[in-house]
Amino acid sequence: MIKNMSTSIQKPENEVQNIELLSSVDDLHGEVTVEIKEPIDSKLFASMLGTSLSHWRQQGKRGVWIKLPIEFSNLVEPTVKEGFRYHHAESDYLMLVKWIPETSNMLPANASHRVGIGAFVTNDKGEVLVVQERNGRFKGTNVWKLPTGTVDEGEDIFTATIKEVKEETGVDTEFVEVLSFGYSILSLVTSKQSHRSFFRKSDLFFVCMLRPRSFEIQKQDSEIKAAQWMRAEEYAAQPFNQKNEIF
Repeated sequence: MIKNMSTSIQKPENEVQNIELLSSVDDLHGEVTVEIKEPIDSKLFASMLGTSLSHWRQQGKRGVWIKLPIEFSNLVEPTVKEGFRYHHAESDYLMLVKWIPETSNMLPANASHRVGIGAFVTNDKGEVLVVQERNGRFKGTNVWKLPTGTVDEGEDIFTATIKEVKEETGVDTEFVEVLSFGYSILSLVTSKQSHRSFFRKSDLFFVCMLRPRSFEIQKQDSEIKAAQWMRAEEYAAQPFNQKNEIF
């Protein structure tokens, strides 16, 4: 990384003005990243951004990334007016991006999927650990299903699966293997796929086999209506499973 320090250039108008460039960091792809860390007036920022864009064009830069912490939301409007678009947002910042050359945009897209997990936990009695949910799609259906959840950012699949089982049922487990995966839980048992189901994100769903290290159930009251060990044959014989709609 090469840091491009704030510099001053002269702008000829009716009088000479010194306008600072925005501090930026170069990457290996011919792009620059600007991260705003201090409060700045939106009008001053607009002038600095316009001048900086001219400078980056002269340098042959391809793309510009601007990271705006949530407390500097006043800078969104002048950034968008310069042709920037939203790329992604997190809880504490918004990332905007602009492709400079008059060629096809080569900047990478935002993440296109979220990852879900299901836990297949069996004991030596041939029983499967299953739950009934208080909320969501299966609320009030009395359907017994595998413990499921979503993987957090930067979290391994096996870690997420073990954590979800512990949270929902209180049972300690260890990872054995990935049994299957597909586009959403529906695609694992049917030909259906779920795309753009969650804020235009497709689902990737992994079913992992876990080995129990404890057996006493202490369910999560806020999300789980009931949890139990159920004979595998009884679980598979549920009408819902017979319709091949869900695990």
